[in-house]
Amino acid sequence: MKYAFIREQSRAHAVARLCSVLGVSRSGYYEWRDRPASERAQENDRLLARIRVVHREARESYGAVKTWRALRRAGERCGRHRVARLRRAAGIEARRKRRFRLTVERHVVAPPAPNLLERRFAAPARDRVWVGDATFIATRAGWLHLAVLLDLHSRRVVGWAMAARPTLELSLGALRMALARRHPEPGLIHHTDRGAIYASGVYRAELARHGLVASMSRKGDAWDNAVAESFFSTLKNELVHHCRFADHAQARRTIFEWIEAFYNRQRIHAALDFVSPSDYEAHHQIRSFNRPEIRG
Repeated sequence: MKYAFIREQSRAHAVARLCSVLGVSRSGYYEWRDRPASERAQENDRLLARIRVVHREARESYGAVKTWRALRRAGERCGRHRVARLRRAAGIEARRKRRFRLTVERHVVAPPAPNLLERRFAAPARDRVWVGDATFIATRAGWLHLAVLLDLHSRRVVGWAMAARPTLELSLGALRMALARRHPEPGLIHHTDRGAIYASGVYRAELARHGLVASMSRKGDAWDNAVAESFFSTLKNELVHHCRFADHAQARRTIFEWIEAFYNRQRIHAALDFVSPSDYEAHHQIRSFNRPEIRG
C-alpha cells in the first residue's frame, strides 16, 4: 500500500522524498512499479472501477454494505469485506457524516390526538400509515420550509410541499399531494408530532374529511416520530449540507429532483431489504381487504 501511495503522489512530490518519509527504498519502489500487475491486482482495479460507478450513481450516499449490495444485485461476485477494503484504500467515503439528531418542538398546541403507533415503525401494506413532519433549509435568500409525508410501509415520500414560511398551507399542500397520488382507503393512520399546525382544527378537519385517523407523538419525544426525523437527517446529510443554495428556486429544483428521482426511485434502504421505495412497493402489490387496526 505504501508503493501505491507513492505512485499516486508522485506527480505532486518527489519520489525520493516520499520513499524517505515512508521508510522504503527507491529501488524497491521502481521494481514494484515496473512489475506486471497480478491477476488479483487487475481484478481489484476492475472492481474498484465498478465501485466508483456505484458511488457516483448513488450520489456518494452509500457506505460499504450498500455498495456491496448494489454490486451483487448487478451480478458482481465479490465479498463485502473486499469492497470495504477497496473503498477504504481508495479514500471513498459516504457523504453522510452527522448522525440522526433529535429536535424537540415546544409549542402551545390544541389537545393532541392519541399515539396510535407506539413506535411500531412498520406497516403490513402501503397506505396503512403515513408519517409526516416539516423542516427548514438555508438559502442565501432566507429559509425554505419543507413538509413531507412518508408511507411507513415503503418509506416512500408520498407528499411534499415547499414554501418560504411554515404555514398551514405548507403542510396542507403535502397532505393534498399525498391524497391525490395515493387515494387511500378510510382508516389510514396519519402520524405526526404535536406541532400547532397538525393539531389545528383546519388540518384535523381535512384528515377527517378523507377518513384519515390522526395520531401524534408524546410530548417532547422525537423518537415517537423517528422515521420522519430520520428522513430529514438523510436529506440534510446527503444533500443539503453539501449545497449552497443561491435562492429558493434553486433549492426547490434540487430538493424536488433528490426526492422524486433519487430517494423514491433509486436510493436503496437497509430497512427495505436493500431496494428503493418504488421497487419495494412494486414487489408488494397484493393488498388485503382486512386492514388490521393499530391500537394505542
